[in-house]
Amino acid sequence: MTEKYKIRDQDKIYFVTFSVVQWIDVFTRPDYKNILIENLNYCQKNKGLEIYGWCLMSNHMHLIVGRNGQEKIQDIIRDFKKYTSVKITNAIEENPKESRREWLLWMFRKLAEKSNKHQKYCFWQNEYHPIELSDSMIMQQKLDYIHNNPLEEQIVNNPEDYRYSSAVDYAGGKGLIDIKFIE
Repeated sequence: MTEKYKIRDQDKIYFVTFSVVQWIDVFTRPDYKNILIENLNYCQKNKGLEIYGWCLMSNHMHLIVGRNGQEKIQDIIRDFKKYTSVKITNAIEENPKESRREWLLWMFRKLAEKSNKHQKYCFWQNEYHPIELSDSMIMQQKLDYIHNNPLEEQIVNNPEDYRYSSAVDYAGGKGLIDIKFIE
């Protein structure tokens, strides 16, 4: 990770993005999306992850995160990415309805062959580019950016209508993940 993108202060809030290798559209099925949701909930309950905002798109996920425990943010992210990459590739392997199974697994396997870090499959891009959100204006800008992703992609007419986002929470509803509101 370059010097520009490092988590320096564990008590700050960060904007991060996780992208699938080659920007492959994997999150087109609820089963794969739910693996991420379940693991984010696990990280909140068991690792001290605080989520202020999030949005899952077809090939990437944006989060605004902090922590409320002793575990370092980068360690939580590392464990999240490692666990979900294995769970999602296993789900693809085992899904008889996955029409792109052979191609997806071939791509992930080929990319792993080029990596010293991955053994069987390479699912996530290595970087997640944490950006420290130092004031409320920058936090709101990133939150708006996250929530407007599905709108920009013409998936929904209103950000709060997108199921895989915290926009519904900020609009007064209840989303899939418990969030801590930006004040």
